Amino acid sequence: MAGRNFLFIPGPTNIPDRIMRAMHLAQEDMRAPDLPAFTKPLYEDVKKVLKTDTGRVFIFPASGTGGWEAAIQNTLSPGDKVLMSGFGHFSNLWIDMNRRFGLDVQALDVEWGEGVPAEQYYEILAADTKHEIKGVFATHNETATGVASDIAAVRKALDAAKHPALLYVDGVSSVASIDFRMDEWGVDLIVSGSQKGFMLPTGLAIVGVSQKALEAMKTAKLPRCFFDFADQIRTNDLGYFPYTPPMLLLRGLRESLNMIAEEGLENIFARHHRYAEAIRRAVSAWGLSLVAKEPKWYSDTVSAIYVPEGINSNDVNKHAYGRYNLSLSIGLAKVAGKAFRIGHLGDLNELMVLATISVTEMALLDAGVKVELGSGVAAAQGYLRGTAKAI
Repeated sequence: MAGRNFLFIPGPTNIPDRIMRAMHLAQEDMRAPDLPAFTKPLYEDVKKVLKTDTGRVFIFPASGTGGWEAAIQNTLSPGDKVLMSGFGHFSNLWIDMNRRFGLDVQALDVEWGEGVPAEQYYEILAADTKHEIKGVFATHNETATGVASDIAAVRKALDAAKHPALLYVDGVSSVASIDFRMDEWGVDLIVSGSQKGFMLPTGLAIVGVSQKALEAMKTAKLPRCFFDFADQIRTNDLGYFPYTPPMLLLRGLRESLNMIAEEGLENIFARHHRYAEAIRRAVSAWGLSLVAKEPKWYSDTVSAIYVPEGINSNDVNKHAYGRYNLSLSIGLAKVAGKAFRIGHLGDLNELMVLATISVTEMALLDAGVKVELGSGVAAAQGYLRGTAKAI
């Protein structure tokens, strides 16, 4: 098919030309004497994205799932009790991982379309007077349902209960796209990945770790090797890595951080909110509904959209991809066949958003959904024109 594929899934996201050029290099010596001049500022600039002055950053050659493992393995012991909540495919995968590690998991089953139940967390933590719960887990952005959760509220629950548990946050599809504040929100471990807000290929797990979590590492008993923070510390302090690093991805990360700094995090957050709202207005104009039940749960990086009963949402994806070269995401687990997803994060602008809405309308019609062509585009256009900066 002529032209390029339009990639509008919630990760991997589109890679800007600047980043691709930054990675288009010959292989280099990962033990060169001048490498620390490159690596040390890299860590400091990732800390700026995480909004931490006191935390430490580790970068592993892995996906976000590897970052999850690193966070768990380095700070917990077999049989430790942890508090979690499942309200989508990825938050449930995190629950499954903790169980596989032999942890005592108290998992709240939350209705899909809602997020982390901070009030329930408070009640459970306040009742845990012996402080048996060692970790509290929160998925900041549930990619399967398009739900964003209030991490500040989770921290308030911990503080109100005067509970010392570590706070673990899955920020794979939120960091560098929507507001995240590691120090202010008292997050002890934040896990992200290179393939979403950082606009890179999959392959880097980025983990922010608080001083409290580093202290917990000293007594944690879960086995670890590849993801051992201690190995990273010994070599990172010198500007190197405990094993062969993916240097091309790290060069791409350098350019990504440059782009993030140039635009400014607050501008990035505002841009993501604006484009997400344009898509939400299109969905409303189509007469469809989001999986996210209320505005307080709306994600600014991905929208999961229900199709009418009797329609298979996978048909929307098939028509979008097969006829129009647009990649949308399928519904997963409980919403498989019932919803499709539009990813709207990373490197995108108004034209990309409007083109995606336009083609999605055609794919919806092809799949049997009765929408009026141009309705969603017009709703998004009106919003984007009304919120555009004057020139």
